Amino acid sequence: MLNLINLKKELRNLSSLSELNELSSFINDCKTMLGKSALSVGSKVNVVQKTKKTSGVITKMMVKKALVDMRGRIYRVPFAMLELA
Repeated sequence: MLNLINLKKELRNLSSLSELNELSSFINDCKTMLGKSALSVGSKVNVVQKTKKTSGVITKMMVKKALVDMRGRIYRVPFAMLELA
């Protein structure tokens, strides 16, 4: 937990918007890699949006996205928006 606090302090010291955008892109790539390693076809997942979570089941894994069956419809969802249920 101490490392997270130090990391947040260092992030506040970033001086430009381009550095923050680069960091944001790196974090999204990390989310994608972590999601791909933890998820598989048949996994029950929650699709996380700004104000809600919707449950579903992964039917197909692609390079950066997964096909998720939610409420009888299939959606193409980025790994960064998925978490295990």
